[in-house]
Amino acid sequence: MYKKIVLNNGVRVVLERMSSLKSIAIGIWTNVGSRDESIHESGYSHFIEHMMFKGTKRRSAGQISNEIDALGGEMNAFTTHEATAFYVKVLDQHVGHALDLLADLFHQSRFSSAEIEKEKQVILEEIRMVKDDPEDLVHELHGKDVLGLHPLGRPILGEPEVMTRLRRRDLLRYLQNQYHPEKTVVSIAGNFKLETLLPQLNTYFGGWSREQSSESPEATPWLSNASSCARVYRKRLEQVHLCMGLKGLPIGHPDRYTANVLNTILGGGVSSRLFQQLREKRGLAYTIYSHLSGFSDGGLLTIYAATRSEEVETVVQQVCKEIKKLCRRGVTEVELQRTKTQLKGNLMLGLEGTYGRMNKLAKNEMYQGRYVSLQEMIRGIERISVDDINQLSRQLLDINGLVVTALGPVAKGVTLTEIH
Repeated sequence: MYKKIVLNNGVRVVLERMSSLKSIAIGIWTNVGSRDESIHESGYSHFIEHMMFKGTKRRSAGQISNEIDALGGEMNAFTTHEATAFYVKVLDQHVGHALDLLADLFHQSRFSSAEIEKEKQVILEEIRMVKDDPEDLVHELHGKDVLGLHPLGRPILGEPEVMTRLRRRDLLRYLQNQYHPEKTVVSIAGNFKLETLLPQLNTYFGGWSREQSSESPEATPWLSNASSCARVYRKRLEQVHLCMGLKGLPIGHPDRYTANVLNTILGGGVSSRLFQQLREKRGLAYTIYSHLSGFSDGGLLTIYAATRSEEVETVVQQVCKEIKKLCRRGVTEVELQRTKTQLKGNLMLGLEGTYGRMNKLAKNEMYQGRYVSLQEMIRGIERISVDDINQLSRQLLDINGLVVTALGPVAKGVTLTEIH
């Protein structure tokens, strides 16, 4: 059972009852992420996510942790380029307590100056952790190479110099400018009684009001004119880590199911063309995959691989060869049917639990403004034809726009710009 309710202040509540389960997942999603930040606010959205757990008017940080553990539940949060989410997952009998706890964090966090100073150091350590993880770091560098100065090209965690200068008043001003009822979705999936839950939701979220600030900037439009280029970042590592980027699709695009099938065929699993050709047949890489990144108004398709220094050129050449082959020769009916079955299985398994359903409800509401059933998604995958895949591959897999980022001990004689 799905239901959508819009509270008087504009907060949207989306609910899906799963009566056969004994758990419930509740998420508070705001349509605020790193792309909403100016260059001088880089990392503010993520910092606010951290600070929500550092104490409220009613609870200390320690009490917050103790309460969720006492319920046997899970509570966490995450920040993306376009959204920030706070969620809990508990047994259905604890829904009232969990909702009170989550709403308290969201509405009543204190943002104490002392806690902000401590959390700066935590986030600086988190940034350093990314710098020490070459797979994470090359993706971060690749974002800058593809999108340049666009906010989507900046790291979600922020820049160290911005974090160092951050003050409480800056954070509260950003919160006031960006966090509003009409940009908020409360997403709930699991076993609940609607007649009990609705009054609680009105109590916790119905009275929240905040005027839109004139300082709140419009999100910078997507830049789709990235041209082919290659950048090398030399670092003392055992391997060279590569990201190769092409144009993708917006998250709600009509061809999104076709794009997912195309990505899966190219590099989305162990049976994919890139994995089979570069790892299984040639032994060029242990890890190689492709993935889609969809945003509200654009998207990327990114291929990642890690290889030894002397094989960098070969890996990029082989990736380009597989892309060209996919565009020229297309896919077979057998390959398409196998991939459809794979995607449908992954989709159904991912939506068996309350957390997966809660995420899906929120994303569908934020990006499409409507409920998308599992049956609709399955039908969207099933109706894809070989011609659909071949047409989209020619549209997206244009290596004349390929952006290559290499991190590691790349030999000085290697010129990646001439490879593809």
